[in-house]
Amino acid sequence: METVIKTTSLTKQYHGKSVVTDLDLNVPSGSIYGFLGPNGAGKSTTMKMILGLTKPTAGSISVLGKQVSQKNRIALLKNTGSLIESPAYYGHLTGRENLALIASLKQVDSRQIDDLLQIVHLDKQQEKKVSHYSLGMKQRLGLAAALLGHPKLLLLDEPTNGLDPAGIQEMRELICSLPVRYGMTVFVSSHLLAEIDQMATHVGIIDNGSLIFQNELSVLHEHSRARMKLLATDNAAALALLKRAGLPIFSERGEVIYLNNREPEIILRAGRLLYQSDIGILRLEEENKSLEDIFLSLVGRSI
Repeated sequence: METVIKTTSLTKQYHGKSVVTDLDLNVPSGSIYGFLGPNGAGKSTTMKMILGLTKPTAGSISVLGKQVSQKNRIALLKNTGSLIESPAYYGHLTGRENLALIASLKQVDSRQIDDLLQIVHLDKQQEKKVSHYSLGMKQRLGLAAALLGHPKLLLLDEPTNGLDPAGIQEMRELICSLPVRYGMTVFVSSHLLAEIDQMATHVGIIDNGSLIFQNELSVLHEHSRARMKLLATDNAAALALLKRAGLPIFSERGEVIYLNNREPEIILRAGRLLYQSDIGILRLEEENKSLEDIFLSLVGRSI
């Protein structure tokens, strides 16, 4: 699969302190890549470097198959749309006038504006001055501006900020439709696990400026498969016995034993071994490890 964004050892330092460290991103074509991490993890800085708004301290960036440099940055940006932090607008102009101005600057067909206003649900407020828009409406106007010209790559930084639950759902559905509707690749950052889980096909997790996970979202879900939780009359003896038998087993703090396999023959074998060694089973139950648990184990704190 073609890679739309590729960074190699991407690093950014401010006053000798690393904000992003040795970042190796691989964003496949046609994907919705969720860039997930706590606030202050380095998400916005990374996106600014990809767009050429901030110069990297070290490393390289490739966008749409071309190495990013000062010479080709403008040409690459013509195929890239972005909404970083809060959207920029002219408050004394209407929503339509703002988009018309941006279309002129981008040198794209202004006839796209009608379609985009409908897509972001601003067609009925297009003649209202943007200074009278709600925060959610301004966010949607910023997205419409980013979509002008139907770019091949779209970068969105926390796009649901300021939206109410209905607005979040609308934004999520719109983002999910873009790869199919326009053949776009979407790179979207968020600190909200549930948001990325409902949108992304691929995910990268950044913490303290370092990439700690990158793969398809389905791979992350594989880690949340159910396991069997076992409590015995003598956990230490049970753990040693089952390990010697070669069963897929581990313990947390010596208090609870987990079988990483729910196959009936594995469970029956474990029970038989414990019974033969006069070790009683006090509890045996299925437990699912949630995505939240996985993130906590990866970053060591809540996202």
